Amino acid sequence: MKFPKCNEKPLGIYPVVDRAYKLKPLYEVGITTAQLRVKDMSDDKLENEVIEAIKISEEFNARFFLNDFWELGIKHKTYGIHLGQEDIQEADVEAIYDADICLGISTHTTDEIAIAMAFEPSYLAIGPIYETTSKKMVYNPVGIEDLKRWARDVDYPIVAIGGINIDNIQGVAETKSANGIAMISDVLEDGEISKSRTTALIEAFNTYAI
Repeated sequence: MKFPKCNEKPLGIYPVVDRAYKLKPLYEVGITTAQLRVKDMSDDKLENEVIEAIKISEEFNARFFLNDFWELGIKHKTYGIHLGQEDIQEADVEAIYDADICLGISTHTTDEIAIAMAFEPSYLAIGPIYETTSKKMVYNPVGIEDLKRWARDVDYPIVAIGGINIDNIQGVAETKSANGIAMISDVLEDGEISKSRTTALIEAFNTYAI
């Protein structure tokens, strides 16, 4: 099985947000790829959040990935689903493929990259590139040199993630290894989307990565 391509144009700055309403201001300044990662909702509340996120993303023709909740992704025909290493072992990957949904997979080591490539996904996320405070650090930072080295053996688009911000994005982008750069905290100001920060990140990506 080979999942659909998602990189007709670069994935670019790829924000990961916790609420659907945060997607609209991102898309308004030119973001074309985003992910909803919700950790504090369940049942109808969660499903309504997913429905809203898909609706907003479709209005902007954006590549929207839903983190983890693959059943809801299939049910509501999301553009893409993103799964971690543990999730990929438990999810019905064939059902995702049959639904013609893009699939992104998290990786942190060369062994995990090999596991992910066996699924022939739409993209691989590699990280954490730098130390990060947005998630508990379980893996050592990958760093720029390993990102470049690992990327040589990967036949799929790569999304770099973890600790990347406006101060260090140039080094990541200049590797030309990342088709996208995921952002969590650096698109925010006081917990809400900062259009000016997001615009600066887009400009940095376009300057150094393309």
